[in-house]
Amino acid sequence: QVQFVESGGGLVQAGRSLRLSCAASGTRFSIKAIGWYRQAPGKQREFVAAINSGSIEDYSDSVRGRFTISRDNAKNTAYLQMNRLKPEDTAVYYCNYRWSLTDWGQGTQVTVSS
Repeated sequence: QVQFVESGGGLVQAGRSLRLSCAASGTRFSIKAIGWYRQAPGKQREFVAAINSGSIEDYSDSVRGRFTISRDNAKNTAYLQMNRLKPEDTAVYYCNYRWSLTDWGQGTQVTVSS
């Protein structure tokens, strides 16, 4: 059973940057599409970005042009570089498979102050 561990969150001012990391256990990481998701208080979890096994990227409209997803298969780790952060980016960020979701990790809190 794969486990995802997210890290790198924090409190930042609007306009600044953060880089999140997603460490995954298991041996299937390199062949799976990995997604980043987020859940703001009182809202449903939503898709943010994904990267497939061929490193093709996909983004939600709300983050396209500001966030960049990447992966390092040798480290079983995916990253989310978040630039020009906005207060509406405040949420708990999670990673998981893009398709065939499995158990969620604890997530990492991102808080953007105005």
